[in-house]
Amino acid sequence: MTTPAPHGTPPQPRHHLHVQTLVTRHRAALVTYAEKLLSDRHLAEDIVQEAFVRAWRHTDELRDGPGSTRGWLLKVTRNLIIDRSRSALVRHESVTDQMGDVPQRDHAGRVLAAMEAQGLLRSLSDEHREVLVHTCMYGFTVHETARRLGIPAGTVKSRRHYALYALRHRAGA
Repeated sequence: MTTPAPHGTPPQPRHHLHVQTLVTRHRAALVTYAEKLLSDRHLAEDIVQEAFVRAWRHTDELRDGPGSTRGWLLKVTRNLIIDRSRSALVRHESVTDQMGDVPQRDHAGRVLAAMEAQGLLRSLSDEHREVLVHTCMYGFTVHETARRLGIPAGTVKSRRHYALYALRHRAGA
């Protein structure tokens, strides 16, 4: 196992081609995902650019490590969005000599719902999950999804229908 280059040390030149391939393969999906979370196209592109900078710094892990490269990129993108939302700049905080209690919203329900959703998605077949991710998470149309997956549009509609039916049935809705 190789170790990633320290922050100031650029990776070897062969890594540039690998990162360019990652950008070509995953940029559109990452920007769509980030834009859905942020509702801001320009900010989404900035976040995705930072995610690819991190990928550039960790090319050995992405090349040799187990798991999905897109999954890693989505996780980094999500973490960057979370970090941004937690920053003082976004919350318009300023340092004063006044201390006040600020009520914090409880997000335990959202965390539990996300965990349940992940479990339900894992229970689907790969084909059904892939169609749902493209149409529901990334926001692609049926025809865009069909083109990206190389299957007929009718198959996309059918898989989406049965996937949603299975999710409703398993969730008890």
